[in-house]
Amino acid sequence: MNDVRGQRVSVIGAARSGIGVAGLLRQQGAAVFVSDQQPAEKLKTQLAELDADGVAYETGGHTERVYACSLMVISPGVPSDAPVVIEATRRQIRIVSELEVSSWYSPARMIAVTGSNGKTTTTTLIGRMMADVRRPHVVAGNIGTAFASVVASLTPEDLAVLEVSSFQLDHIEQFKPWISVLLNITEDHMDRYGYSMERYAASKARVFANQGTDDVLVYNADDPWTARVVSGARCRKLPFSTHQRLNEGAFVEGKELVTILNRNRAVIVPVEEVSLKGMHNLSNTMAAVLVGQLAGIGRASLRATLRNFKGVEHRLEFVRDVDGVRYVNDSKATNVDSVWYALQSFREPIVLLLGGRDKGNDYSRLIEPVREHVKAIIAVGESSGKVRDAFASTVPVTIATTMEDAVRQASNAATRGDVVLLSPACASFDWFENYEHRGRVFKELVHQL
Repeated sequence: MNDVRGQRVSVIGAARSGIGVAGLLRQQGAAVFVSDQQPAEKLKTQLAELDADGVAYETGGHTERVYACSLMVISPGVPSDAPVVIEATRRQIRIVSELEVSSWYSPARMIAVTGSNGKTTTTTLIGRMMADVRRPHVVAGNIGTAFASVVASLTPEDLAVLEVSSFQLDHIEQFKPWISVLLNITEDHMDRYGYSMERYAASKARVFANQGTDDVLVYNADDPWTARVVSGARCRKLPFSTHQRLNEGAFVEGKELVTILNRNRAVIVPVEEVSLKGMHNLSNTMAAVLVGQLAGIGRASLRATLRNFKGVEHRLEFVRDVDGVRYVNDSKATNVDSVWYALQSFREPIVLLLGGRDKGNDYSRLIEPVREHVKAIIAVGESSGKVRDAFASTVPVTIATTMEDAVRQASNAATRGDVVLLSPACASFDWFENYEHRGRVFKELVHQL
C-alpha cells in the first residue's frame, strides 16, 4: 500500500518538511514534484536543494501538473481547506502528511509529543534525557528538523523523539508511535479549525488513534479536554498530575516528584530541584520523566538531567538585564494559554509585548492575570488594534509600528525591578518568517539598548 516506487507524488509546500519528504520519496523510487505558492525569490535555499536532488518543482502557485499524481503529501502549513487540497480530494487523490510518509520508513520506535503548550520543552527534555545516557536517538518533527530528513539514518536501536503538531496529525493514516504524549488541549489555531474546540481536540487525539495494547499514552489528568479525549484510547494509559495523587503515573507527594509504574513507587527528585520553574513546566517534566522511565532510564540519571536542563530558546528565555530591568524572550508563546502561564512565572511588574497574526484568540482569559501582573502593554503586529480594544480598560496600552519601536517603548515604560516580556499570544507571520526569527530580532534589539 505504501510502496511508492514508480509512482508520481506531489508535495505541497517547499519548507523544511516539504524538502525533507521530497528527498525521502525520491530515495524510495518515486517521481516527485514539489509545488509552492511562494515566489521563487523567497525559496532560493530550498530550490537549490531540489535542484541538487534532481526534483522537479514549480513556484508562485499550483498548476494542473500538481494533480498528475496518485499521492499528495502536504506540509503542516497547508490547511485542509486550501483550494489545492479540496481539488485533490474531489479528484480522489490520496492525501497524507509528511509525518505519515516518514513513519512508513522509520525502523526506529517513535515517541510522539503533542499538546497546545509545552511540546518543544518536553520533546527537548526527553532528548536530553536520552543524550545523557548515550541512548541512540534523534529529536525531530515540528521542533525544527523534519522527520523525513533523518529517517534514512535511523536503525532499530534508535528512538525517534518527535514533536508533533495538530496540523501534522490531520492527515495521518497509519502513524503509530510506541509512546504518545498528550500534554494539554487548550484554545489554539481556532481559525484553522472553524472555531471549534471539538475539531481541534479530535485532531490532537489522532496522536494515539492507531496505538494498541503494546503502546503507551502519557497524558495530563488535570486538563479537561485531554481527560475527555483519552477515554477512547485502546492502549495503556499513564496519567500525570500536579494536583492529585495517582495510583499509577507521575504526581507530587509532599515536596517530591513521584512515579508509580507497574506498582513500583519511585521518588525521582525534590520539586524545588527541578531547574525548569513554573507549574506548567512541572507538568512537562512529569511527562518527560514517565517517557524516560518507559525507555529504561534510571532514577539517578533522570534526577541529574532535571537538575541541569536549562530549557529551550524563545521560551521564557532571559536575554539581558539593562539598568535593573530584565528582558525575557517568550516568542514561542503563540497562543493565549502560553501567555497565561508566562505571566504566572514572574512576581515583578511586567511590560508585555503582545500581538502578531491573530489565530482567533479570545483574550478574556488574560484580563485578570494582566490586571494582576502587567503595568503596561505594547501592542504589536496585525492584531494590535484587537489587543488595544481587549485591554485598554485594564492597563495602559500603546501601539508599536515595528519591533524596534516596541522595544524602545517598552524600555521607556519599564523601571528598575520590572520585566519586559515578549509573549505575543499570536503567530509571527505578519512581520517575521517564524517565531524564531521574531525572538532573534527581539534579542538583537535588546542587546542594542
